[in-house]
Amino acid sequence: MTQPAERLGKIPAEQYTEAQKKVATAITAGPRGEVRGPFGVLMRSPGLANPIQQVGEYLRYQCPLDRRVAELATLIAARHWTQQYEWQAHYTHAMTAGLKPAVADAIAEGRRPSGMAEDEEIVYDLLNEGLHNKSVCDATYARAIAKFGEPGTIDLLAIAGYYAMLALILNVARTALPAGKAPALKSFPN
Repeated sequence: MTQPAERLGKIPAEQYTEAQKKVATAITAGPRGEVRGPFGVLMRSPGLANPIQQVGEYLRYQCPLDRRVAELATLIAARHWTQQYEWQAHYTHAMTAGLKPAVADAIAEGRRPSGMAEDEEIVYDLLNEGLHNKSVCDATYARAIAKFGEPGTIDLLAIAGYYAMLALILNVARTALPAGKAPALKSFPN
């Protein structure tokens, strides 16, 4: 299947404005090490790119949630938005963090995974309910608070919101997958 042409490719570093250079320096000096993916697109708005990359740095590298759970949250958001780039990047991170491939594969297919750990079930319910219903019921909320506390629940919601924002940007920009990668997610029927 041919992918539509990328709308907003990466800006060559030699064409950066001073503001873009500052953001690129902050990104490359941090744990990401390079400007790629959504940040290639976000460089068009350096005033926005910098705080977004700081939020992402917290959620990916400093957030105290178990990485398996945080990456599950990311995959749920990527699947909700059918965001191929996020899925490709974070599927690998999720596997490294210990998420079972069968759990990720079910999410990719749009199914509720069987055999999830208790904390995974709570994350799945919280985020699927939140993304689809734009809120969650009291029972789902209570389970999340009991398991993750208020800080962890807020972090999980922020992960889903952060990756939803990036997914919309990447989808509209038609950001290409890395060379040699094929889309892993099928589109859902409308």
